[in-house]
Amino acid sequence: MEWVDDGVVEEFSLTDAESGPYGISAGADGALWLTLVHSGEIARLTVDGAVERYSAGSRPTTIAAGVDDALWFTRSGDDHIGRITTDGVMSEFELPSGSGPFGMCAGPDAAMWFTEMNTDRIGRITPEGRIARFELPVRGAFPSMVVCGPDDALWFTLNQANAIGRIDLDGKTTLYPLPGPGAPVGITRSADETMWFVDIAAGRIGNIAPDGAMRMFPLPDPTAKPHAITALPSGDCWFTEWGANRLGRISPTGIITEYDLPTPASEPHGITVGPDGAVWTALETGAVARITP
Repeated sequence: MEWVDDGVVEEFSLTDAESGPYGISAGADGALWLTLVHSGEIARLTVDGAVERYSAGSRPTTIAAGVDDALWFTRSGDDHIGRITTDGVMSEFELPSGSGPFGMCAGPDAAMWFTEMNTDRIGRITPEGRIARFELPVRGAFPSMVVCGPDDALWFTLNQANAIGRIDLDGKTTLYPLPGPGAPVGITRSADETMWFVDIAAGRIGNIAPDGAMRMFPLPDPTAKPHAITALPSGDCWFTEWGANRLGRISPTGIITEYDLPTPASEPHGITVGPDGAVWTALETGAVARITP
């Protein structure tokens, strides 16, 4: 592996640029798992740099640790949900054509939950592959990322409806519009049991409590295009700035600190807390960056 270290952010080459590292999650096996959206693969990366790659179908997009110690991922290119064990055994579950699955997370009910960008639905899949789908009360909303909240509900972003959504286990949905125009994408649950999200269009970081109370924090650069966000046990959240080639950190009170990535135009997308306690992010140009909080 070729490492680049600027004293704050470490970066190393994972694949060629054509593979397109996109989503990233820590697995139950103490490794990091990534989607390679362009080459149609899943990569397993240990913290000391060993890489394995597995064929995974068309456009694997986001990936999440499962309730069954496997990794689950969406395949937006051919409308499937994928599952890979930590030993590399792959299985797949077909969705209706045109669904456009994107976000994925483990729910509070021993199932995985996912978004369907193209059909305005939230889906649920059990480890055995039983699928249920819930209609949202809005059209053309482009549901994107999803996270399990502290209230045994699922919280998700509606990128084209400029709103945050909440769905309970029975499918009842509530929508919370953002103040001012925007387009939320990534969302995470923080240690203070609120949800933090990024607004890619308006260059803001948002916070929403289970009761729907919302706060917004503008970035210094409104064109930074924040994309994904993850929470640390400390309560801080880290996020990617896809349009500005940076990583950012926001404190529970809204203090923002930013870090430039060593390589220009590296296209940071997914971000997660690794098994080593560091923050890891996938760079679509073929690398991974690591930063110690």
